[in-house]
Amino acid sequence: MSFDFLPITPQEVKQRGWDQPDFVYVVGEAYVDHPSFGHAIIGRVLENAGYKVAMLCLPEYHSAEAFKLFGQPRLGFLVSSGVIDSMVNHYTVAKKRRSTDAYAPGGKAGLRPDRAVTVYCNRIHEAYPRMPILIGGVEASLRRFSHYDYWDDKVRRSVLVDSAATLLMYGMGEKTILDCCDWVARGMPLHERASLRGVCYMAKEPPKGAQMIPSHDEVSKSKEAYCKAFMMEYEEQDPVRGRTLCQQQDSQRFLVQNPPAMPLSRSELDSVYDLPFTRRAHPSYDKLGGVPALQEVRFSLSATRGCFGSCNFCALTFHQGRIVTSRSEESLLKEAKLLTTFPDFKGYIHDVGGPTANFRAPACDQQLKHGACKNRQCLFPTPCRNMKVSHQEMVDLLRKMRALPGVKKVFIRSGIRFDYLMADRDDTFLRELCKHHVSGQLKVAPEHISPNVLARMGKPRREVYDAFVAKYKAINEKLGMKQYLVPYLMSSHPGSTVRDAVELAEYLRDIGHQPEQVQDFYPTPGTMSTCMYYTGIDPRDMKPVYVPRTPHEKAMQRALLQFKNPANYDLVCEALRLCGREDLIGFHPKALVPPRRMAHTQGNAPRGGARNAAPVRREGERRKPSGRPGGKRK
Repeated sequence: MSFDFLPITPQEVKQRGWDQPDFVYVVGEAYVDHPSFGHAIIGRVLENAGYKVAMLCLPEYHSAEAFKLFGQPRLGFLVSSGVIDSMVNHYTVAKKRRSTDAYAPGGKAGLRPDRAVTVYCNRIHEAYPRMPILIGGVEASLRRFSHYDYWDDKVRRSVLVDSAATLLMYGMGEKTILDCCDWVARGMPLHERASLRGVCYMAKEPPKGAQMIPSHDEVSKSKEAYCKAFMMEYEEQDPVRGRTLCQQQDSQRFLVQNPPAMPLSRSELDSVYDLPFTRRAHPSYDKLGGVPALQEVRFSLSATRGCFGSCNFCALTFHQGRIVTSRSEESLLKEAKLLTTFPDFKGYIHDVGGPTANFRAPACDQQLKHGACKNRQCLFPTPCRNMKVSHQEMVDLLRKMRALPGVKKVFIRSGIRFDYLMADRDDTFLRELCKHHVSGQLKVAPEHISPNVLARMGKPRREVYDAFVAKYKAINEKLGMKQYLVPYLMSSHPGSTVRDAVELAEYLRDIGHQPEQVQDFYPTPGTMSTCMYYTGIDPRDMKPVYVPRTPHEKAMQRALLQFKNPANYDLVCEALRLCGREDLIGFHPKALVPPRRMAHTQGNAPRGGARNAAPVRREGERRKPSGRPGGKRK
């Protein structure tokens, strides 16, 4: 008998002839057997290694009963919140509850708990007090040290402490999960824990030779200590040169992080994606409307892992790492051909990418030998002279893919690093991107144009983006195509004052672009920008950094980027007056908004005016690094 999916019911376990599963895999999202979902990859990797795995997806978490569905597993439980942190999944940056969950059947919200990893583990402890529990995925990975939690507005202990799990696995987990499951199967010998890469565990004393970072008590009381701890964690997230780290969590316990696992080689990555994924959501969800998140990736190909772009607001350095690896041309073409056999395939491959679509290899030859540089980024503030720049492999792959029978179009919708592209003297990739792989609009992420803000973000200078815009326009004109750039922009990032937001608004006025959506900076665990947000200090140089904190100030910065929206009129005027830029209120070509008497003729009534507003600091007003400006946040 053949089985398309891993078992999700006791009946399906029995149909396979199992007395009991080896592991029960508890996941905070629906079971989708597609390689864009971490639980699908881990499940298939374990199945391929001979382990019997049952999937317990979105269990009812208010009691321990649902966690007894399969009985006691032979070896233990695996726990993950899913491909996204449960708090980010549940709440907007304004801390408002989201009404849908794309990773749940029918998009229904509320099926997983807040802080899912911890809640699931506590229920397992209730059901089977002495069973081993291995936690992993994004939520566990990015919360492995003491960390600032935006939703509680405080520093929380490692999730390994809160969950009381046996081991925490961080990063991309194919190698780590096999090592850890084999360790559990051998009886969990304590002397072997230190040799498990990509793992954190609790110890009664620091291991010999481990690098001690400031304790939980220190980072909770001192923002300078928090910054020091963060930089030590950040600098050691390298599989080649990274050292064992240790952080005291309480009076008797120490968190130990072993060095990261080495990234998969190209052949190993190919083997993972060659596993028998059905690329479908489990049929039991069909009557509930399916799983919305699958639609975004059903006809997309994951081509790469890792990113040496190192944007400060991105957690990839802490999770996937800076060393880029990619699948072979043969593997990707094989998967593309498979897509063409699906009845609902319409001829369009929606994406061939990863964290950054135009990275296909490590930034330089030294990274796999010596690791990524500890004190130097590959692209920021300027491209490293040792960086290898070539898009030829990507060009060859895309040419072969779009020539496949049944393929009408191959799109690139993952992020393109325009600074890496501009470092390439050969324009072939950009020309073919414009001609074959863009559907009228290309989305890129300059994020801002203010030098001060870009420096805090770790993004390239505005001049680099301007040069890219000019080249993109020139190539499209030469091709006789009318295609546009859609810039992703971020408001209220650490370092961004209201004056910086006004500067960005003027830029948008000059290019004639009004973004439909603006992303407020979201402080999530594991990023350098979140460290800046919490501490008011840039951990790279320990200098104070301005942080917009109050909801009202954030609303002003966001409104400036959508200054044409009548609903934003009062906020825009207030921001302009705060900066002494009343010259931008008027009828002249450079004005952002008209005088107030004209605003009432534009349809919607203004919202969010200055009355009853929270206090906002004036431009240039400084605060101490340990202080909290603008009153308590609500």
